[in-house]
Amino acid sequence: MGKDSFAPGDSKKGANLFKTRCAQCHNLKEGEGNKIGPNLHGLFGRKTGEVEGFAYSDANKQKGITWENDTLFEYLENPKKYIPGTKMAFGGLKKAKDRNDLITFLAEETK
Repeated sequence: MGKDSFAPGDSKKGANLFKTRCAQCHNLKEGEGNKIGPNLHGLFGRKTGEVEGFAYSDANKQKGITWENDTLFEYLENPKKYIPGTKMAFGGLKKAKDRNDLITFLAEETK
């Protein structure tokens, strides 16, 4: 498993990470609406700052990247470093394995 790039992980472990580290601020399913953070349904292939009805920071709107495995892998390590000015208060997942597990789960659950 690559340490500096995405590699498929364990979605069950990713589900637990989502529950304990992400679910308080994000929903996953279509139609569930936004919480403190935007709903993540349809995340893959979407550009930063595009969830309808969510008040993004200018930094998120202007970043202009498309969310996919590699961009999420880098972002989730340190969100405030990847998008300076983001409103996301999450400090990040430092372990590559944790990021891989979470991204694998998100890829399955946000379609």
